[in-house]
Amino acid sequence: MPSFNRVLLMGNLTADPELRYTQDGTPVCSFTVAINETYKTPSGEKKENVIFVPITIWRKQAETCAEYLKKGRPVLIEGKLKMNKWTSKEGEKRSKMEVVAQRAQFLGGAPAGERSAGHAPVHQVEQPEPPSEPMPDEEESEDIPF
Repeated sequence: MPSFNRVLLMGNLTADPELRYTQDGTPVCSFTVAINETYKTPSGEKKENVIFVPITIWRKQAETCAEYLKKGRPVLIEGKLKMNKWTSKEGEKRSKMEVVAQRAQFLGGAPAGERSAGHAPVHQVEQPEPPSEPMPDEEESEDIPF
């Protein structure tokens, strides 16, 4: 039976996106999206749970996201789950789940200062499949050759 790997998330950026380039010049952008879930306990108490999801976007879309997205902005992400595995310098096995975005839609319009500059209230970009190279987690980022 074939598998299906598709993710659809909507949330707000927890920080400004980070744009980097691989050794061959391919743009890659990383950011984290916070997804809020509100629910009631059996006793009727209202609770909130926040999930932080790391997002990676490649190529032209990476540059577009880095240009237009900022901390706090809402975004709709469509992509796939990817599990990165590696061994740390200390020999420990590590892993990190992330979403590799294939489509991003910027929601909520441009901030007030940007509207006068002619930015559209919703910006949508799509991209082909990203390269399959593994991306280590942020702690290992000094080892990334770009």
